[in-house]
Amino acid sequence: MARVRRPPREVWKNQLGFILAAVGSAVGLGNIWRFSYMTYENGGGAFLIPYFIALFTVGIPLMILEFSLGHKFSASAPLAFSKLNRRFEWVGWWTVTFVMFGIVLYYSVIISWCLNYLLFSFTLAWGDDPGNYFFKEFLSISEGPGEIGTVQTPIFLGLIVIWFLNWVIVHRGIQGGIELANKIFMPILFFLTSILVFWSITLEGAEIGLKAYLNPDFSVLTKPKVWIDAFTQIFFSLSLGFGIMIAYASYLPERANLSRNAFITALVNCGFSVFSGIAVFSILGYMSVEMQKPINEVVTQSIGLAFVAYPTALSLLPGGAFFGVLFFTSLVVAGLSSSVSIIEAFSSAAVDKFPWDRKRIVTCISVLGLGGSVIFTTNGGLFWLDIVDHFITHFGLITVGILEAVLVSWFFPLESLRHHINTVSDLKIGPWWSLLIRYFVPLILIIITGTNLFNEFQKPYEGYPISSLIFIGINWLVITIIIALFFSRSPWKTLSET
Repeated sequence: MARVRRPPREVWKNQLGFILAAVGSAVGLGNIWRFSYMTYENGGGAFLIPYFIALFTVGIPLMILEFSLGHKFSASAPLAFSKLNRRFEWVGWWTVTFVMFGIVLYYSVIISWCLNYLLFSFTLAWGDDPGNYFFKEFLSISEGPGEIGTVQTPIFLGLIVIWFLNWVIVHRGIQGGIELANKIFMPILFFLTSILVFWSITLEGAEIGLKAYLNPDFSVLTKPKVWIDAFTQIFFSLSLGFGIMIAYASYLPERANLSRNAFITALVNCGFSVFSGIAVFSILGYMSVEMQKPINEVVTQSIGLAFVAYPTALSLLPGGAFFGVLFFTSLVVAGLSSSVSIIEAFSSAAVDKFPWDRKRIVTCISVLGLGGSVIFTTNGGLFWLDIVDHFITHFGLITVGILEAVLVSWFFPLESLRHHINTVSDLKIGPWWSLLIRYFVPLILIIITGTNLFNEFQKPYEGYPISSLIFIGINWLVITIIIALFFSRSPWKTLSET
């Protein structure tokens, strides 16, 4: 079959649109509910030292790398790796496959929870016991991952809305869809977060929460776990290893300021994490005073923070319904800006390799995504979500990060990539960048992976049955690798690789 020429690649309307889209991808739900708890758990303000060291030694160098791959080759992740070396194409397919048919499947369900809670906020529907309401009534959680149960209708209906919004935005392309959406989403998100922060610091007890959040305990800096947590948080927070930044950078014009854009994107993302944590812990401080409990008894992490602790605080506050609407609107906006970027990463890859219409591809994968997400809306969905997330983020993403750094720096003339970056950027990068990518980044990511594996063999993750971890977590990764190999073995139907 004769290959056809790929349609002209879209281009961002301007640099601001690209930066807002990149920031929108990086800023997600974890910035709001994961970072602040991790800071609190790891020495408060002292945690910011390893956190920003990780940002400048791993986060920004890897982001510059991903921007440069997408821009130099004008390609999505699979095509970019194929141009590095045809044997490496499967790495690009693996990353866009497990984020599309893994992360975004359960991530969209969490956004559906946020959408439901946005509606619940108008009447504070969770009542006097938000914990019982969330786990027993809303999720109707089963006894374990082996007990899947039935689909929860409100979650499923919210899921349909989220996937419809994902489809509408990505279907409209780069300028009319993703760029326009992020030009709306990001100012809204920053505005709503600012309202929450400046309101929350006026609450009684806010200083108690802020002290718990940022008061430094420098003794923790001698603990390896604190440093590992910092590097892990940076890697996950910046959407590295997702294939997203490669795809987004492929739509940049010739003069792109890659290094400057990487610094701006990373710093805005991290600044937002620190800033939003002020609102979270100010309100937890208020809870501590109102409930007459020490701060450590009201602080919780992850979904417990967003769907149990925060609703509890809102029920105690005068005008809690209004601020509940603000908070959960922020979560929906942050979630959507990230989910559309994942769908775009896979869509871009498919358009590069196959002569398929982009809009049909987006429609097809949106329907498949909705169908694949359903398992996470069931009674056992929370357990499936937890297991799949654990294996994909702790092993899939980190492995891709290692492969990315090693393959580019050891099997490709890295200096030619640095030359390309400096040619198109105002902010020049020196040999330090090459050294970090070639030696430091792989070493850190290997240490993180080794630590994760050691913990995995010490005891089963969260006490789940070994059979469930294998059947759900490990098999999910294996299946995505098989799909990636299938795509990489398929012949190119376009002239993209030449």
